[in-house]
Amino acid sequence: MAAFFVRRTVGAALVCVAVTFVVFLIFIVVPGGDPAQRIAGKNATQQNIVNIRHSWGFDQPFYVQYWRMLKKMFSGTLVSYTSQQNVIQQIKQGMPATFSLTIGAGIIWLLFGISVGVIAAVTAGRLSDRVITVLALIGISMPVFWLGIVARYYLAEGGLTSIFPDGEYVPFTQSPVQWFWHLLLPWLVLAVLFIGFYGRVLRGNILDTINEDYVRTAKAKGLSRRRILLKHVLRTSLIPIVTLFGLDFAAVLGGGAILTETVFDLHGVGQYAAQSINNFDLPPIMGVTLYGAFFIVVFSVLVDLFYAYLDPRIRPT
Repeated sequence: MAAFFVRRTVGAALVCVAVTFVVFLIFIVVPGGDPAQRIAGKNATQQNIVNIRHSWGFDQPFYVQYWRMLKKMFSGTLVSYTSQQNVIQQIKQGMPATFSLTIGAGIIWLLFGISVGVIAAVTAGRLSDRVITVLALIGISMPVFWLGIVARYYLAEGGLTSIFPDGEYVPFTQSPVQWFWHLLLPWLVLAVLFIGFYGRVLRGNILDTINEDYVRTAKAKGLSRRRILLKHVLRTSLIPIVTLFGLDFAAVLGGGAILTETVFDLHGVGQYAAQSINNFDLPPIMGVTLYGAFFIVVFSVLVDLFYAYLDPRIRPT
């Protein structure tokens, strides 16, 4: 396992390096034209463009440009030329809200997704299974931004049915109760899509695994149905769920909850990315892209390690 961990860590580091080069190509090289003009923004003066061209090395060979891009990003000197604010600092300021939103919603969609999948599989073909299937399809079909707007309008904007605060983020250190209460509705809105999808995937996996030979052997040994379900069937069936959760959690943590953060005005990394895209502010977009890629790579490694724990057949030798 130690050798496997080292190999995956080295591979992850190489992937991160490759991602930085891809970001360099996509944002700097491929679009053509003057990259200094794109970075400077819409209302830049000629002197700003000249300064950016010199600072980023756009008058130098491409490897010098690539190195200076890396230096700016990883030394914390990457600056938005629209707002004149440090990109790394802005991402750090948005991380508590994004982490709070992602962790809370992730716990909800994982627990409820597994529960829904198990109940639907155990009662396959019955009325409860059909009801769960319909509700899951409805949850999958509802766009997050639409559900968020509707939920905020009816449940958080001061009407007769208003029971939640009207958006915004309250730091945990300021008030744990208000932190939880302000995030509860965004958690539920973000989790709805994943609950339905995870439930459907797990239901299918359980029904397929029940027919495996080792499950029949466990039944022949006289093991209880509960023990067979929890120890043999569910453990194997959770492997695809681990993959989905690792990648989905990393994507949301990396700024993928743009719509949820924007609807509820949470001032997280996702909302910062949305504002940067709206202003065509290139440095923040590049910074958020690398920030998101980092979490996806890290969670991919964690998923591979958890695979080995769940299924001994795929443990490296």
